[in-house]
Amino acid sequence: MLDQGAPPQQRDRTVPASPGLGARLMRRKPVERLVAEGGQGEGGSLRRSLGLWQLTMISIGATLGTGIFVVLGEAVPKAGPAVTLSFVIAGLTALFSALSYAELAGTIPVAGSSYSYAYATMGELIAWVCGWCLVLEYGVSVAAVAVGWGEYLNELLDGTIGVTIPAALSAPPGDGGVFNLPALIVVLLAMTFLLGGARESARANTVMVVVKIAALVMFCAIGVQGFRSGNYEDFMPLGMAGVSAAGATLFFSYIGFDAASTAGEEATNAQRDLPRAIMLSLVIVTALYVLVAAVAVGARPWQGFTDSEAALAQIMRDVTGQAFWGTLLAFCAVIAIASVVLTVLYGQTRILFAMSRDGLVPKVFSRVHPKTGAPRANTLIVSLFCGVLAAAVPLGQLADATSIGTLFAFALVNVAVVILRRTRPDMPRTFCVPLSPLLPALGFAFCVWMMGSLSTVTWVVFGVWMAVGLVFYFLYGHRRSRLASSEVK
Repeated sequence: MLDQGAPPQQRDRTVPASPGLGARLMRRKPVERLVAEGGQGEGGSLRRSLGLWQLTMISIGATLGTGIFVVLGEAVPKAGPAVTLSFVIAGLTALFSALSYAELAGTIPVAGSSYSYAYATMGELIAWVCGWCLVLEYGVSVAAVAVGWGEYLNELLDGTIGVTIPAALSAPPGDGGVFNLPALIVVLLAMTFLLGGARESARANTVMVVVKIAALVMFCAIGVQGFRSGNYEDFMPLGMAGVSAAGATLFFSYIGFDAASTAGEEATNAQRDLPRAIMLSLVIVTALYVLVAAVAVGARPWQGFTDSEAALAQIMRDVTGQAFWGTLLAFCAVIAIASVVLTVLYGQTRILFAMSRDGLVPKVFSRVHPKTGAPRANTLIVSLFCGVLAAAVPLGQLADATSIGTLFAFALVNVAVVILRRTRPDMPRTFCVPLSPLLPALGFAFCVWMMGSLSTVTWVVFGVWMAVGLVFYFLYGHRRSRLASSEVK
């Protein structure tokens, strides 16, 4: 109650009530503000230098790699010859989400990817959860891909100079080793490129993408010569449950098509080129995956894929009877997988850049070097973390943890595109999801279904990860949110 004895001007003054906890957690960042802040960092700005070609190569570079060169060997024992169907199911799940990503990337062309989309549509807490999932997706994915790189490096060394890196230095604890040195090395090499800036990294990635596509086309041309139709007679030996489980694992193969959306603040014409790059890269990658899987299973009985992490190189040797072709494929795979490390690491740094600019993670992640236009401190921190993780954790555990974080983020993107259609129907959109809200609903349902196919251990790891993230948010991000500070002013 106001003091009746106070002067009239004081009695008439009302103190605005501070928003409750629920309102603070649901505060949304206006789309116009997200776009206006694009490229701005601490001490400098990101540089716009990437066109449609570079953006498409970033998406292909982030997607096409360990999933087909390494994880295929883990998925075939789960599904048998029906692994080709698993690739199609995983590809459809990615396609539905890619449509939603394409619309939002053209509407909100910023570096934060699905984190920023959630911030504009579902509020700060959901955005934080999404961003934390992206940290799991990208950060752990870098580590997982780096582990696969070491497998093919050993194949290459064995085929060229007849030696391999000792198991103690080429495998993590739990896989018969002490420290995975090759995995750490490839992350540090990628870090070196990224410190030079986005344009230089994109050029290196383009060369590596061309090499990896040529390698997979070469595998199909040679592997089909060993094709045996009898390998497909028992098409689904482990039933639909096996196909689903393999699909959930193989979804790891599609992680990365959204990497172009993390380059939204470094694209020369983001609203036009981002949707095109996302869709084009997914079509190319899916076609290659299904073709390579069909040839691989036709050339080798599915039972022979057990514990085969460099399966494609081994199939090349078996079909030709010569070590040369397997060694050549191993060489191409070393280059191919290195490009995945480069582009996924790039995506991780840009997501943390956006979260830092919003005050939800420390400022060090949004500091931009004035000469290169790259977030150097961010790149160094993320690279060292991912390198150590890659050196210490087995591939299978990393791949499944990456998949669940990605599926959760993709599910949120499918919800975000529907919300933005309803709340901001008049916003200009360079791409629109057809048959909305049906296709986004299917994308959401597929993501939830595939998450349910993952192991209990993976869910436990995910739960612990999310709990840690929420603790960090309430102790740090919630208190330092720049959106909250601007509302107080």
